[in-house]
Amino acid sequence: MKKTILLSFVLILSCAMSKIAQAQDGYTVTVAEAKNGTVTVTPALPSNGVVRPGTKITVIAKPNNGYVFDASYYTKTVEGSRFSSRVESSLSELELTVTSNMTVGATFVEASKLQNISVTYDVVYAQPGVKKLKYDVYAPKNAKNLPCIVIIHGGGWSSNTEEVMRGLSRDLVANGKYVVFNIDYRWINTGDGDTKPNKMNDLINDVFGAIAHIQEHAKEYGGDPSKIGVTGDSAGGHLSACAANLCSLIGDKGWGNGVYEFMPTYMPNGKSIKKVRKQITKAIKAAAPSYGVFDASLFKQYMGDASEAEMRAVSPIYHVPNVKERAVPQYLLRGSKDNLISDESVKNYVATLEKAGQKAYYVIVDGYGHAFLDWKCDERTQGTYNAIGHEYALKMRDFFDGVFYK
Repeated sequence: MKKTILLSFVLILSCAMSKIAQAQDGYTVTVAEAKNGTVTVTPALPSNGVVRPGTKITVIAKPNNGYVFDASYYTKTVEGSRFSSRVESSLSELELTVTSNMTVGATFVEASKLQNISVTYDVVYAQPGVKKLKYDVYAPKNAKNLPCIVIIHGGGWSSNTEEVMRGLSRDLVANGKYVVFNIDYRWINTGDGDTKPNKMNDLINDVFGAIAHIQEHAKEYGGDPSKIGVTGDSAGGHLSACAANLCSLIGDKGWGNGVYEFMPTYMPNGKSIKKVRKQITKAIKAAAPSYGVFDASLFKQYMGDASEAEMRAVSPIYHVPNVKERAVPQYLLRGSKDNLISDESVKNYVATLEKAGQKAYYVIVDGYGHAFLDWKCDERTQGTYNAIGHEYALKMRDFFDGVFYK
């Protein structure tokens, strides 16, 4: 027994000493092989890739002829774990500080995907916590008074940023009929580093804040602030349905004690909450919430100690407007092999929409599971999007055409 304990102690000490030695010697920076472009690091890495802790580097991505920059990325070690996570960026020159072993790289796409399209990255609309909330704008060149589509990303309300929707953004803008705004929001609880946990209504406040900011600035990008369609996948499916159904509950009376109103994270100067509510409610004319959750009883784990009334307040299924008051047709996608979102839950939502007189189009994508509209730097995710996401992005766009160009 004593020998076993001693051996375990020696192994632990050896591992700890190895980590200390590595930190003293440096960390290894690996440059992933790039396709259709080049990735370089400055200052140049030594032949073995090992640099001193705290070294500042710049990752520079350049596309080959016929291609454009998609995203740069780096891996970082998850604190307290031996695992790494990938962080993606819209910056083609990415400045980093080396604090662990890491891999850096970039991806590129065919130039035709952004032909005659201008992209504006990282428009900050609010900062209610640690993270700056922002959106990217995809606009046809010389756009004027085009309908706007707002995309809300998924990730379990606790991961990803707008970056994951850039494939969908490119497809929705490609026909030159829309200005696309791809938004980010706070993560639930303290995932963003906020001391005070964010609740689901805070995320919905962010969505309405982004839309208020977009309406204020839409004309700068050639968009019509009075014509908005909303879409999103997974958690973004829930949030886009919230944007469509809950906008009449925008207000400043607070959250709790029987009163549940959504206060936009951003409020335009000189506008009352009543004016903002009216403008957003009137502008949202269609929604395409893909493989989303529409009843908070299905995501109780994210609701903490929320009351039944609070859970209903963030459930789109309980707030579908009657078509006589406001028509908001909705287009819903779900993969037949989706193990997260049940067919029954989507059908219940569709039935509720139809009972209120709303048009609902439920499309099942045969043979596919969850998140086929995502786009990331890895080949598997891009392969799925190219195989099926692209096709259904165009079908979604056809749905919006039927609303805004009928």
